[in-house]
Amino acid sequence: MNILPARDADIPQLCELLSLLFTQEADFTPDEAAQRRGLALILAHPEQGRILVAREADRVLGMVNLLYTVSTALGGRVALLEDMVVRPEARGLGLGAALLEEAVAVARREGCLRITLLTDADNQAAQRFYQRQGFALSAMVPMRRLLG
Repeated sequence: MNILPARDADIPQLCELLSLLFTQEADFTPDEAAQRRGLALILAHPEQGRILVAREADRVLGMVNLLYTVSTALGGRVALLEDMVVRPEARGLGLGAALLEEAVAVARREGCLRITLLTDADNQAAQRFYQRQGFALSAMVPMRRLLG
C-alpha cells in the first residue's frame, strides 16, 4: 500500500469513498455530480489543496484532502483537513493513521501553521482517533450558512 497524490483517474473511486463518508455524516448527503466537481477543482488547483490516497495496485482504499487558507490569528497559511475516509474492509490496518500522518507532512511542507478538522459531535470513535494522532478539541463552535 502506498500513499500518493490522487489523480484524475481516481475520481470515480473517490466518489465511492465520499458516498460512504457522507452517508454516515449528519450534515451531508452523497451527490456524485457535486463530488466530481469538487474533486476535479482540487486536483486542477493544487495551490488550493491536495488529495492523498492510500492505493493498493489500482484500488483506492482511503483518501484525505487538505484545503488551504490563511489565518490572520497565526499570520500565515493553514489547512483544513477534509473528507478523511477508509473503505470498511480496509479499516483497522493503520491506513487512516498513515493517511493522516502524510497529510500532516504535506501541510508542513506547504508551510501550514495549523490543521483544523471537523467531525460529527456524536462520532466518539473518530474523535478518539484524531486525539491519538495529536489533535485536540477546540473551544470554537462551527457554524454554517448555505449560499446556494
